[in-house]
Formats: sequence, C-alpha cells, structure tokens
Amino acid sequence: MKKIQISITDDATLFRKGLKLLLEDYDDLEVVMEAENGQDLLDKLIDKKQPDIIILDLQMPILNGIDTSNILKEKYPNIKIIILSTHYSKAFILNMIELGVSAYLPKNAAPDLFTETIRSVYKNGFHYSKDVWEMIQSNVNKKKIKKPSFLPELTKRELEILQFICEQKTAAEIATKLFISRRTVEGHRNSLLQKLNCRNVAGLVVYAINNQLVTISPSLFW
Repeated sequence: MKKIQISITDDATLFRKGLKLLLEDYDDLEVVMEAENGQDLLDKLIDKKQPDIIILDLQMPILNGIDTSNILKEKYPNIKIIILSTHYSKAFILNMIELGVSAYLPKNAAPDLFTETIRSVYKNGFHYSKDVWEMIQSNVNKKKIKKPSFLPELTKRELEILQFICEQKTAAEIATKLFISRRTVEGHRNSLLQKLNCRNVAGLVVYAINNQLVTISPSLFW
C-alpha cells in the first residue's frame, strides 16, 4: 500500500513533532519532511522528493503561510495544501480557498477529522467542511455574481463531470456513474483545467462555484 507522503510546516516545534507522532500512528500516512517556516520548506523542496500533501500554518516568521501558498501554487501546483491554523475566520478561509488550497482546518480539529481530511484531499484533490462550503456559498450570494459572457464554452459532458468533481467524487466513481472509462474522465478533467485556467482541482471547484457552473448544497455531504 502506497503511503500518503506529508510535509508539516509550522514554527511551533512541539506542535510539529506532536502532529508527526499522531500521523505516523496510521499505516497509510508518512511524514517525510518538516519545516519551521515557509522559506525553510521551499529550501527543502529543492533537494528532496515532493510530498503529496503539505500541512501549512499561516502565522510563521520569515515567510508566512499565505505567501508560501502563493509560491507553492506557482512552483509546485501538484502538491496539495492543507491549512491548519488558529486563524479560523471567514476572511482568512475565503482568502486561502481563493488561492486554491485543498482544505482549511482549525488547529483544535479532532484527530479523526484531520486524518479523514488528509485522505480525502489525497483522493479527491480537496476537502471542504460544511462550514467552509457555507462560507463559499454565502460569499457568492453576497457578491451577487453573474455569469460573465466570456466564460469558456463547456460541453454537456464536461459540465456533468465538473458537477461530480465538486461533489467530491473520484475519477473512478465518476466513470462508474457515467458508464465511461476512468481515462476518459481524467481527459475531461484535464480539459476543464485547461479551459478554465485552473492549476488544480481545488481551484477548479472554487471557479465553478464562483461562476455558478454547478449547484452545491452542504446537505450533499453532511
């Protein structure tokens, strides 16, 4: 079984070490890198194999989590980012979601929720809690966003797949529902990323919601 390879970036050494011990109690999780701030992380990524997921604090010296996320999205778009922070306010969360992070959790999250989020992010590309979904939807409603006339044209099949992606379905699950191959699903997903100019699945989801290309209700998940 392939382990999910994780990097932890947090300036609090005791918290970082404790989190590593927690995660390594699970057979499918492996902490392969630790960093004490964003710059330390970026320096280590140059010489080491890229992890699947980076767990990132926001408030750190030298290079904070927001600036680090921006650089990671530019240089390492395939690495998924989970924000784990004491800053659990709507403004912070929406800002990071707009940047395309894959999940946002408070530092006092229950261990089971945390590990579930890691697995979901690894499998689906993102995992947003009910609270986060509601914040995103509320933000869209508040802005009263109208579909711009310049949206790229999507096929019926692409819209179907986009809806399923936003419902946190895997490529295999989508393939089963639509009676097509997984490779075909992945081809449509890659086409969506290119057409909508998104770097990853998390960005694709935010784009779809902000432009009202899909209909998402938190009741679908909880």
